Amino acid sequence: MELRDLPSVDELVRHSDDPLAVDAARAVLARAREEIRAGGDPGDLAERLSAELATARRPTLRRVLNATGVIVHTNLGRAPLPAAAIERAVDVGRGYSNLEYDLVDGTRGSRQDHVAALLRRLTGAEAAIVVNNNAAAMLLALAALAEGREVLVSRGELIEIGDGFRIPDVLARSGARLVEVGTTNRTRAADYDAAVTADAALLLRVHQSNFRVVGFAERPSLKELAAVARARDLPLLDDLGSGVFVDVGDEPTAHASLAAGADLVCFSGDKLLGGPQAGIVVGRADLVERLRRHPLHRALRIDKLGLAALEGTLLLYLDPARARREVPVLRMLHEDASVVRGRAERLASLVDGTVEETVARVGGGALPLTELASFACAVDEALAAPLRTRETPVIGIVRDGKLLLDCRTLADDELDEVAAAVRACR
Repeated sequence: MELRDLPSVDELVRHSDDPLAVDAARAVLARAREEIRAGGDPGDLAERLSAELATARRPTLRRVLNATGVIVHTNLGRAPLPAAAIERAVDVGRGYSNLEYDLVDGTRGSRQDHVAALLRRLTGAEAAIVVNNNAAAMLLALAALAEGREVLVSRGELIEIGDGFRIPDVLARSGARLVEVGTTNRTRAADYDAAVTADAALLLRVHQSNFRVVGFAERPSLKELAAVARARDLPLLDDLGSGVFVDVGDEPTAHASLAAGADLVCFSGDKLLGGPQAGIVVGRADLVERLRRHPLHRALRIDKLGLAALEGTLLLYLDPARARREVPVLRMLHEDASVVRGRAERLASLVDGTVEETVARVGGGALPLTELASFACAVDEALAAPLRTRETPVIGIVRDGKLLLDCRTLADDELDEVAAAVRACR
């Protein structure tokens, strides 16, 4: 075929009534011209138009089967939601809801009321507020409490997390002024005390969630930092990053942070908590009220579906044993390696693979030193790309010439689906 043989856009879409057909035809013809100039044959253009239209109408945000062994995988959507959270989101999303309506008084209500009491019960806080993620929680707290004034932070806590997000940048955008105290590896409570001026508004502690400083290192305890804050009549904000309600290694809980003297604690909803994306702030009622009244609150507030899913997740935590069973992140974290091995053996038997011992990770910028004993089904490395590009992708780890399908992050009811995908790609 030569360039002059290509049909016009009108000719190509003549028999299609799809409103997207014209744009799709232009894309098909543009690629066909490139292929002809390169000496190739573009083939059946009508078929290519049909394929282009199918692609245009296919959702790009899709469910993925996570066989990477990374439990809170940022690129794969972080925490998978508990069934109870999904049910709440579906129930609320299918129609209208009392998002900001008081059913008792018949007056306008607050969306914060739907989770505030649960968060108070779970953390021991006086009050709580929820926004759309933890970066927003930090931004709102700094803007409401320290705009135009100084915030004291240890140099060892000026962290960067995923996608270039840096604590100093958030401070700058909030209007607060950063005051660095101590050194990268050693900071003491006295360093904070010495840095307090008349312009100081807040002491900020940032959890080193995605790294650890070891060796010649020192950090004040939260109780020591709280003593400085009380003596100087300044609030102490503790950014936990992930945040948990139950024991998960050395990850601090919001309840323990408040008990140690933090005035406000902020953390994520979609990491170790195992819920939807959210930024949660708990602590003193007067400080939370200042956050609620700040103009940024409306811009950063959580939406109704996220709020419904968060409520469904928090309700599970009223019974910690139930939460460990039904919150997928907690199940994967605590599941015995022998159970994971059994899952890998079953998958290997379904696809003629082999079982390999491996190490799973927590991910999501939490517990960076924690290694979880795990087992994977190993198959041919060549399957990685076709599995990744399926309608429901299967994502594993390529290592030593094999594709490892780590079974710590696969559920029992996903094994048959993964096996069918592997067989179809061979």
